[in-house]
Amino acid sequence: MKYFLKKLITLIVTLIIISFLAFCAFQLIGDPIASMLGTNATPEAVAELKESLGFNRPILVRYFEWLTNFVKGDFGTSYSYNLPVFGMVMPKLGVTVFLTIIAFLLTVVVSIPLGALAARKENGIFDRLILIIDQVVMAIPPFFIGILLTCIFGVALRLFTPGLFVSFKENPSGFIGYMIFPAISIAIPRIAMTVKMFRSSIISQMQKDYIRTAYARGANSKRALKEHAIKNAIIPVISFLAVSLSEMLASCIVIEQIFSVPGIGRLLVSSIGTRDFTVVLAIVMILASWVVIVNFIADIIYQVIDPRIRFN
Repeated sequence: MKYFLKKLITLIVTLIIISFLAFCAFQLIGDPIASMLGTNATPEAVAELKESLGFNRPILVRYFEWLTNFVKGDFGTSYSYNLPVFGMVMPKLGVTVFLTIIAFLLTVVVSIPLGALAARKENGIFDRLILIIDQVVMAIPPFFIGILLTCIFGVALRLFTPGLFVSFKENPSGFIGYMIFPAISIAIPRIAMTVKMFRSSIISQMQKDYIRTAYARGANSKRALKEHAIKNAIIPVISFLAVSLSEMLASCIVIEQIFSVPGIGRLLVSSIGTRDFTVVLAIVMILASWVVIVNFIADIIYQVIDPRIRFN
C-alpha cells in the first residue's frame, strides 16, 4: 500500500509540474489576440478582448483557475471556433485511443509468441530470419510504413480508400477496417523491438541456475521455457511495452495525417496553426496524462508480478 501511495503522489506531482510548465510556455509564446482580431485591430478592441479573456490578470491566478476548471472537466473555450474545448477534443480522443489500443494489441499478440519461438530456436534458421527482419523493420519509421501501406493496400489493391474515413456510428465494421492499416503502421516497428527484447530476455533467463534446477528435476526445454523462464523474462518487457504504449500515442499524431484519420493528432496540428492555445494546452495535458498514467500502471503491474521490485 505504501508503494502504491508513493507512486500515486509522484504521478500527481508530475502532472502538476507538467501542467504549470505547459501553461507558462503558451503564455510566453504569446496570446492569440492578433490572430483573432487581425493586424488592423484598434488598441481599444485589443484591450477589450484581453479583458474578456482574462489576459490582464496575473499568470498564477489564471493558472490556478485553469487547473481547477480542467480537473472538473472544463477545458475552456476554443479561440478559433468559440466552442467548448471538451466537446471538440473528446470525440477525436476516442478515435486516437482506439487506434493506439489496436496497435498495442497487435504488438503484444504478434511479438510475444514470435519472441518466445525465436528464443526457443536460438541460432536456428527461424531465429536468424527473425533477427534480420527485425533489423530492417526497426530502421523504417512508422510514417514511411504508413505511406507504403497506403500505396500498396489503398491505391494498388484497393482494400481501403485513402482519405475516406468512416466513423464508428456510420459503419462500425468499416471504421475498424479503415483503422487496421494505420494501426499496423504504428505496430510494426514496436513488434520488431519487442520481439528482439523478449528473445534476449528469455535467452538470459534460460541460462540462470533455477532453469538448470528445473532440468535436473526432469523438465524439458519447452516446459522450462513455459513454466519458468517466460514469467521472469516478461518483467522487463512489461516496462518496454508501457513505454511503447506511450510512444504509440505520439506516433498516432503523424499517422493520422497520412491516413486522414480525424483524431486528436490532426486537431493538435490544426490548432497550432491557428494559435488556438486553449485547445493545444488541453491536448498536451491529455497526452502527458496518458504517458504518466500508463507508466504508473506499468510500475504497479511490475510490483504485482514480482513483489521484490521496489524503486528508491
